[in-house]
Amino acid sequence: MSPAEADTNAISVHLDRLLTERGMTLTDLADRVGVTVVNLSILKNGRAKAIRFTTLTKICEVLGCQPGDLLTHTPQNRLPREGEADRPAG
Repeated sequence: MSPAEADTNAISVHLDRLLTERGMTLTDLADRVGVTVVNLSILKNGRAKAIRFTTLTKICEVLGCQPGDLLTHTPQNRLPREGEADRPAG
């Protein structure tokens, strides 16, 4: 994988929208979830490389949402599924 490919992220984070809809600040969320504002800011700005399920669970509990409300996947170059490349078109 090239460095350019490694930096490509097809996951979008919608934390800003959820916070706005709930009238909550990032600081409020950080306090209630038990993580630092810096870590939530990294997530909010799409720079996070990973998120613990325990953190995701707590964010969803506090915001009253599902993981799919917070994160979406937009494939950029979808790879063929197993067996898909072997099938003839048509």
